[in-house]
Amino acid sequence: MTDRDTFYEKLTGLIEPFNKKGVDISETTTFAGDLEWDSLTVMDFVAEVEDAFDIVISMNQQAEIENVGQLVDAVAKLVG
Repeated sequence: MTDRDTFYEKLTGLIEPFNKKGVDISETTTFAGDLEWDSLTVMDFVAEVEDAFDIVISMNQQAEIENVGQLVDAVAKLVG
């Protein structure tokens, strides 16, 4: 299992409590479209991710992240 796989597994676990619609999570699952998250949910989720990985995701980075795969890549880069 690669580091990226590990990040993916951990992030999908963090998504679950916020996945009110029971959407199947994949690399291409979008936060706004598929999961239908509003800005407050996104902020709460980002705080969870930052705490779990001890990182800070800037507002600019957040704006560029639209799906789970992009989030995995961003976290992997920030954890480095």
